[in-house]
Amino acid sequence: MQVSAPASSPIYRVRVAVPVYLYDCFDYSLSAEQYQQAQLGARVAVSFGRQNLVGVIVEKLAPDAPIDPKIKLKAISELLDDVAILDAKVLSLLTWAAQYYQFPMGEVIQSALPTLLRQGKPYNLLARTWKLLDAHAEDKLKRSERQQEAYKILKLHPIGTSENILNLAGIETATLKALANKQICECVLEAQDFSPMPITMAQMPLTANPDQKKAIDTVLKAQKKYQAFLLDGLTGSGKTEVYLQIMQEVLKRGKQVLVLVPEIGLTPQTISRFQSRFHCNIALLHSGLTDSKRLQAWQAAQTGKASIILGTRSAILTPMPNLGLIILDEEHDLSFKQQEGFRYHARDIALYRAHLEQCPVILGSATPSIDSYALVQNGKMTSLELNQRAGLALMPKIHVLDLKVAQKQHGISQVLLDEIKKRLDKKEQVLVFLNRRGYAPVLICDSCAWQAKCPHCDANFTVHRTPYQHLHCHHCGTVHRMPDHCPQCANTELKPIGMGTAKVEENLNEMFPNYEVIRVDRDSTSRVGSWQKIYDKIQKSEPAILLGTQMLAKGHHFPYVTLVAILDIDSGLLSVDFRATERTAQLVVQVSGRAGRGERKGDVYLQTLRPDHPLLNTLVQEDYRQFAKQTLKERQIALMPPFRYAALIRCESKDQNLNTDFLQQHAQFLRQSSENTIDIWGPIPAPMERKAGRYQSHMVLLSTDRARLHFFIRHWWQNMLHQKPSSMKLSLDIDPQELS
Repeated sequence: MQVSAPASSPIYRVRVAVPVYLYDCFDYSLSAEQYQQAQLGARVAVSFGRQNLVGVIVEKLAPDAPIDPKIKLKAISELLDDVAILDAKVLSLLTWAAQYYQFPMGEVIQSALPTLLRQGKPYNLLARTWKLLDAHAEDKLKRSERQQEAYKILKLHPIGTSENILNLAGIETATLKALANKQICECVLEAQDFSPMPITMAQMPLTANPDQKKAIDTVLKAQKKYQAFLLDGLTGSGKTEVYLQIMQEVLKRGKQVLVLVPEIGLTPQTISRFQSRFHCNIALLHSGLTDSKRLQAWQAAQTGKASIILGTRSAILTPMPNLGLIILDEEHDLSFKQQEGFRYHARDIALYRAHLEQCPVILGSATPSIDSYALVQNGKMTSLELNQRAGLALMPKIHVLDLKVAQKQHGISQVLLDEIKKRLDKKEQVLVFLNRRGYAPVLICDSCAWQAKCPHCDANFTVHRTPYQHLHCHHCGTVHRMPDHCPQCANTELKPIGMGTAKVEENLNEMFPNYEVIRVDRDSTSRVGSWQKIYDKIQKSEPAILLGTQMLAKGHHFPYVTLVAILDIDSGLLSVDFRATERTAQLVVQVSGRAGRGERKGDVYLQTLRPDHPLLNTLVQEDYRQFAKQTLKERQIALMPPFRYAALIRCESKDQNLNTDFLQQHAQFLRQSSENTIDIWGPIPAPMERKAGRYQSHMVLLSTDRARLHFFIRHWWQNMLHQKPSSMKLSLDIDPQELS
């Protein structure tokens, strides 16, 4: 009788996305019991090389799937989650994003997780609560400092506290178990309450004007399907009210709403608007939160407890089980584009996510991006226009001041100074805009014309006078003390040239000593809570001069500002970046929109050395929409984005020749493999060739066929990474928004 050979035992495997800069996911073995428990989207602890890492399961392989016998599988170290923390739709979104932006899957998934979950900290939907049993156990713990510390914290919570909170306080679960073994405390499993609170209206909606009502009705017709809308509304036209009334209907259906804003500074005023309208759970997600608060907000969104999720760029990657609406406010803002590492654009991911979720997405702006106008033109987005300001407010009038012929005092036109005085005397507020922080952009020798330059960058030092006199490079962060003499000729007469916000603040205090000057820039708002204090002060109806950078231009409502002064925009008209005029036009319109939002008429005074520039003429004589139409025509003629798709290769090393030779070699290979269907510009030095002591080079790839461009880049790019010298840094930016 012939006995058949025993069947080989099955091998249980999962594929794990590991947070390393490699484009593969990796197979790990696990026991049959672990295989049954393992869930897609759950975290696992794994050994990778010499590191212990936290990865996420992205695939469960069939036990009978073929395996290369040469491969020696490592076993996973631990299943960290009993259930998936990333649902199937979010995994699909992250997979698409990794493929589209050509970035490693493990790194993309990490960017969707709060820091504490990346570190492997526990997240149990069943909360483990630890309660003290023995309040007089000091003598039992003399040998262990960790147990003593845990015991002290437990004594502060006599009715018990959750394991998550204890872990966040630095108390390990093993330490708690050791105390339990000594019968000093016990662990009780309690279900966390992640049910959303009932939603009630805290305040009735305002009466919508015809444009607002049309926009609201149009979006609500698309509630249960994907449709993208561009809410193109003048500054002060009531876009937020449109959002609120649409949100009201979505929330009534038990759905979640995700609202993205460009800056942390916008979240306090936005959340106060939402809280004054809705009584519901609102989760706030931005980089200014502590790790524990961010995890709690993320859990509220991920479990459905939070009905409204308000966040900056990275919130678009957060799991939400009942997502019914996505709103991207100030959609034109560059802050929605991640500029380092995983270089995604939150606007484009929002469009794809809404498609996955089959829900509407609204992109709102008074100055929509040219890319969004192109989507409307191509029928991929529906335009909703708001053509009148809310209430009785009127659009401000723009006055152009020619600095070549104007009488000036401290670099400010006398005409403008007279207007500022008139407004202050009427108890009104004035906004002065200058997109240059610090005291002065240049320090120069009065004798030999030496300039203080950063030793590491092709840039001048900026002069700062607070908190002490020093020179600061805004590109690499280098700080030097203020020299007392010229290093070239020993002359002691060194002059700060030009104006930053700190110098303008000094000058305005001198010219208007009876009025408060409130400066708003990165330096004045660096402390936690400082921006909120400044914002509260601005909301008082007291005469004041608000002075600041583009932080003041981003959607804020200043009801008492009747005059806006833009001191200098000429640098934006002379940039080598083809998008510079678009950014400048958006800035002018956004800053101008802060004027006359209340009951009083507003005016805008714009100082320039180029009053005849076509951009200014279009904005003053017509409007931003007309400027956008002209720009779209120019881009189409020049075959520039959005009429061609682009990818930017950034290369940096300590040798510019090394950059050039390396990029040229790979450019030639791409030309051959793509049969010259991809247009390659460069390699050329970056606009700032040397930064932080390293040379920067660029190479731009352009094609009218996006799929073809991505297909040829994929293997070519990974081959470049394998062949680059260890001293060289390379990055790939799909759909770049800046050429710096």
